Amino acid sequence: MSSSSLIRPVPGPGRILHVTPESAGWDNVEFGVVEVTADAPWTGIQADRETAVVPLAGAGRVIVGDGDMEVELSRESVFTEMARIVYLPPGTPFRIESGSGLQASVGSAPAEGRYPVRVFEPSEMRIEIRGGGQAYRQVVHSLSHPLPAERLILYEVYVPRGTWSGWPPHCHDGRDGSPYLEDVYYFRLDRPEGYAMHRNWRDDERYDDAMVVTDGDVALVPKGYHTSVACPGSNMYFLNYLAGELTDDDRRTPPCFMAEHTWIEADWTAGEWGLPVVTPGGPRARS
Repeated sequence: MSSSSLIRPVPGPGRILHVTPESAGWDNVEFGVVEVTADAPWTGIQADRETAVVPLAGAGRVIVGDGDMEVELSRESVFTEMARIVYLPPGTPFRIESGSGLQASVGSAPAEGRYPVRVFEPSEMRIEIRGGGQAYRQVVHSLSHPLPAERLILYEVYVPRGTWSGWPPHCHDGRDGSPYLEDVYYFRLDRPEGYAMHRNWRDDERYDDAMVVTDGDVALVPKGYHTSVACPGSNMYFLNYLAGELTDDDRRTPPCFMAEHTWIEADWTAGEWGLPVVTPGGPRARS
């Protein structure tokens, strides 16, 4: 069964992925991935939205305004290094150019213009190791509080093969005491023949949207609890663009976690099985 929350890329150059508030059925987040070449630069301006540009692979530059600022961007791969991010306030024209090829994400959210053009360096981004056991992952706070923005929140997450992210499951749809945030998951896999699973659901209504994502796909989170898992053969990366009711310092507000699953945070290895579990002679010996 296909999912309206799953979006696959189209061939480039140009914009190979595009999510708008209208296409997603929400109010805030716009997201795209562009492939820029020497013959196909990318230009943009958002009159009433703040924009964040994240390089994904390759090298190029962002030219701000009428050449008032030029920002060099480069990244071998999302799996090998962090990268600087260009932040643009509303009404700021920009142009992305590349002589050798650059793939970058360009996403935006409603804003009034409280913050200036800025380049966020990797050294400013907090790195966090979360979870444990089979839900062990690295979270890079690429553009989250205390890094300033009006509504945009960006994370880059690294998940070892065969393990889970977003566990315990969490939600931020304005219910169960959570803030309202729209969320885009842009997935990459270090072995592109691999795949991952992503699930959005609510346990208090008939809503359950599980999807298979492959390298370069986008999964939308319009509502509900959500979590993702990588197949055993591929390490997983995803980039989140979030925006909603939280602004400025309130962007630090955490989501709501599904109470039935939070017990695992006390001991991520509690109850783990070893193998074999059973044998012809009866249950395996317990140490």
